Amino acid sequence: MALNLHHLRLFRAVARDGTLTGAARALNLSQSALSTQIKTLESSLGHALFERRGRGLVLTEAGRIALDHAEAIFRTAEDLTATLKHAAGARRVLRIGALATLSRNFQIGFVAPFIGRSDVEVVVRSGAQADLLRALEALSLDVVLTNLVPARDAASPYLVHALSEQPVSLIGPCHLQGRPLRDLLATEPLILPTPEAALRASFDGLVGRLGVVPRVAAKADDMAMLRLLARAGAGLAVLPPIVVRDELAAGLLSELVRLEGITESFFAVTLQRRFPNPLVAEIIDAFELDKR
Repeated sequence: MALNLHHLRLFRAVARDGTLTGAARALNLSQSALSTQIKTLESSLGHALFERRGRGLVLTEAGRIALDHAEAIFRTAEDLTATLKHAAGARRVLRIGALATLSRNFQIGFVAPFIGRSDVEVVVRSGAQADLLRALEALSLDVVLTNLVPARDAASPYLVHALSEQPVSLIGPCHLQGRPLRDLLATEPLILPTPEAALRASFDGLVGRLGVVPRVAAKADDMAMLRLLARAGAGLAVLPPIVVRDELAAGLLSELVRLEGITESFFAVTLQRRFPNPLVAEIIDAFELDKR
């Protein structure tokens, strides 16, 4: 018997809700009609897809496999619809998600190739990585900018593009220029990324090797906040210079010492799509070309 996509859509609704009652209400169907449709699908596939547990339904092993395939089928259909809808209009849209703590200067540098283009609208949304990746999988975003590589396995749909590897320096007031690194770390208050930041582990290793116990004035998980704390004179900030590019150019802050062996990496995460937004490849290629 040929697979019925209508039955598959109903099955997905029940799997997401966990009950026939809730799914039937959302689908505007009677519970008995929905139950009959699910049984027809199970008969077609030759496997039970649900087992009852208490008042709810949980997926069997066959049900979990079926749901994975159903999600892929409907994601492809939504992908096609979204792509052709964008293609039909003269003005194309690129939807970018950016980790909320990511450098704003880096984000501006990434979108720069499309600024001022009359044929492209750029939408940038910030948020937590998990939320952004969910939006990427739901096709609400075309690309996610981050400095954290998402966990991947053989079934992962993500493609990770390494965009840039930025040096990390000790940033502070200009009058401290010329002092040795160890002296600065031992005597000046420091503004550090929070422990979960990728570069924090490398920095902690550095001060450990130097035998220094730093005096921490402030910690933040947001590069924009680290930048503002440095501007306010709260201490010396451990940052990629790109984050304070404008302050360095204006002479408000200085790159006192580059921390050798410590870098901050930036990535673009996309989804394996049958009909990708062509603007994604265009902007990634343009950004990489500009950085050469």
